[in-house]
Amino acid sequence: MSSRSSTAASRMEEGLSSVPAQGAAEAQGPETAVLVGIITPEQNERKTAEYLDELEFLATTAGAETIKRFTQRLPAPSSTTYLGIGKLKEIRQFIESEEEAEREVTMVIFDDELSAKQLRNIEAELRVRILDRTSLILDIFAMRAQTASAKTQVELAQYRYMLPRLQRLWKHLERQGGGSGSGGGKGSVGLRGPGETQLEMDRRIILNRMSLLKQRLADIDRQKTTQRSNRGRLIRVALVGYTNVGKSTLMNLLSKSEVFAENKLFATLDTTVRKVIVDNLPFLLSDTVGFIRKLPTDLVDSFKSTLDEVRESDLLLHIVDISHPDFEEQIRVVEKTLADLGCADKPSMIIFNKVDAYRWVEKDEDDLTPATRENISLDDLIHTWMTRLSGDCLFISARERTGFDTLKQVLYNKVRELHVQKYPYNDFLYDTYEQTN
Repeated sequence: MSSRSSTAASRMEEGLSSVPAQGAAEAQGPETAVLVGIITPEQNERKTAEYLDELEFLATTAGAETIKRFTQRLPAPSSTTYLGIGKLKEIRQFIESEEEAEREVTMVIFDDELSAKQLRNIEAELRVRILDRTSLILDIFAMRAQTASAKTQVELAQYRYMLPRLQRLWKHLERQGGGSGSGGGKGSVGLRGPGETQLEMDRRIILNRMSLLKQRLADIDRQKTTQRSNRGRLIRVALVGYTNVGKSTLMNLLSKSEVFAENKLFATLDTTVRKVIVDNLPFLLSDTVGFIRKLPTDLVDSFKSTLDEVRESDLLLHIVDISHPDFEEQIRVVEKTLADLGCADKPSMIIFNKVDAYRWVEKDEDDLTPATRENISLDDLIHTWMTRLSGDCLFISARERTGFDTLKQVLYNKVRELHVQKYPYNDFLYDTYEQTN
């Protein structure tokens, strides 16, 4: 991970010739982080704890070790310091106590996106590197990007994030009094110091760079559109879902390929497409980037060309980690993102993965409190969702291959039906299959 302020500023001094070096400090060993979240009327204590669990997983994915969490109950985040001043002082005292014990806290990570004013004020109080959820996700995306397309999309998202925060990168060049202008009221051109001049220059450089990146993405998008048009008359199936639910593992299982899969967030950034054959029935299967709560808008905009595979697919397989304690909210996050992409009406089915990792605790007979998610057996949960979705869902374990044969049969039936609907005069494959069986 890297310091956004120092790294980005040094890049600007070099003329912003390349991407801000996210993840540059990864080789220096693990860093230590403090996590910060707030409890509001809209986000209770349990929800905040779940968000911080996810934030810690993000930090671990980026190479940082979490040593402490801080939360504060507020009606809403402070527009100037996010937290109350007293809580910031408490965090500062903890950082100083760790320094006295020779355990340095290298960064404080906030669970929401911070404005330039909030970043500036928090840095002044805590005097350590400050990251927010958005910058942390950008760091991870920068580390994971492999292809030219992914690198370009990440770079564009980084500059979009940086543009409104340029002022804090040049705070050492503050507006100065005096100057060559006469009269010199507030805002007079004659009173502009080198900081403001440099700020304008950097903004112009970044805007020009963003324009170039958008043009490059448009060219890449045209190339991908041409590639997709040359794939022939095959049904397209896309794996979608929350990050780290097992999409790449299932992709490897169905396509017998070696797509990179790891127990970390955003292991897959680039869309991978493979030709899959189930019982002599060919179709295209794509593995896409995972979604996440509070996904930065800049990333969604930048990765829209990558998500064209989702928009142009004929069938969506929504993969869900049933072992996750909050999988229902993850389903809602994915469904909202799909709606934003205009894919809400596509044929789809839910594949509940990781049934082997599902855990529950049976309630005592004398416990009269309402049952919670932790008290529901896997059989009861399966019955509930099968009823709710009219049976249009499956329960599998990609790692243990549980339910895999059933998945292949259901997938065959759905792809065959879609192919006959889309290409009614190109069904010789199915006739051949039925004759040979």
